[in-house]
Amino acid sequence: MAEPFDLFARLNKSQSVFRRHLWNYEVWSKVHRDLNKSVDPKEIAELLVEHASRLLPVPWWAVVVPDKSLGVKMVASLGPDTELQRGALPLGEWVIRHGHDTVSVDLSKDKRISKGPAVAAFGLPMVSSCQTIGALVGLDRQPTDRSSQLGKPLLDGFGALVEPAAVALDHAVKLKRAESLLVTDDLTRLYNSSFLSSVLHREVRRTLRTGNSLSLLFIDLDNFDTVNDSHGHLCGSRALVEAAQVIQRSTRETDIVARFGGDEFVVVLPDTGNEGARVVAERVRENLAKHRFLTTAGFEVRLTASIGSAALPEAASTADELLRVADCAMYGAKAQGKNGILVAGKASGLGQRPPGRLRMNRPSNGQSRTVSKGANC
Repeated sequence: MAEPFDLFARLNKSQSVFRRHLWNYEVWSKVHRDLNKSVDPKEIAELLVEHASRLLPVPWWAVVVPDKSLGVKMVASLGPDTELQRGALPLGEWVIRHGHDTVSVDLSKDKRISKGPAVAAFGLPMVSSCQTIGALVGLDRQPTDRSSQLGKPLLDGFGALVEPAAVALDHAVKLKRAESLLVTDDLTRLYNSSFLSSVLHREVRRTLRTGNSLSLLFIDLDNFDTVNDSHGHLCGSRALVEAAQVIQRSTRETDIVARFGGDEFVVVLPDTGNEGARVVAERVRENLAKHRFLTTAGFEVRLTASIGSAALPEAASTADELLRVADCAMYGAKAQGKNGILVAGKASGLGQRPPGRLRMNRPSNGQSRTVSKGANC
């Protein structure tokens, strides 16, 4: 059913009520409480969209923020994704770049936007510490044939809503960035060993509580020192970044990938037993072996990896033991010729691992084979 007025007529009609609502102490307090109860940027943006949709007769909303790789991205939205992608993103980008509000009577005819939808829209800057950190964009379901601007009462009302949201969003983004630095490896941008330790202990506790499985892959690049020796440490660092990207792409969304140190990586696989871990490990091994490293530097380096796999409760009962047993299995894979996968069997206790069965999947002329080996490490 069509709206009785076009977008700007509806906004002008509701502006006095909107401003009165926001200057009401109870409403204003609830907005502030809601915006400040979270430190997650997405949740804060979703709360802003939610409050805006309750207070104003605008059907589609989006919060757009800068993004290094994409230019801009939506962190919260209300409405059909396709129209918001075509309309809200470019309008939000314009607002962020210019730092002030704007209106469009028809985005499909707006020269600032390429192939926008046929809807009326407006955008408002989200400013914190004198910096435009995002934009709140509202879109109608249809264009309007009347030229209009957002009046001062309406802008004052928007200010009361958007300003605290901008400050909360800015603080949340900075906090998330700071937390990321604490848990992220500087070189590869994977998780670091400190975060790995905490997440592994957490997953072990959860696994023991639920009775599910938990697996861990310990990955070591074979003969990596030859890269540093032949091409220098800068190329070695670049090769590590590429290896990290290959490993990350080869794992699942639920897996946790970390750089353990040097050319060693660890993958924690929640709710995964030996067979599932073996599938992931083989994908990692195969993708690393196929990858051509350092092509952007004019080289074509090939690297392989030895991978040790261990599962809880089959091979370990604690986080430290799980890591140690997987590490032992990795060294076993190297001893069997490298470029292979060794799956640890039953372990008993900490410290020196007693003899047991280790199963190895290593390609030989395109075939996998299984061997038994003593498991001392």
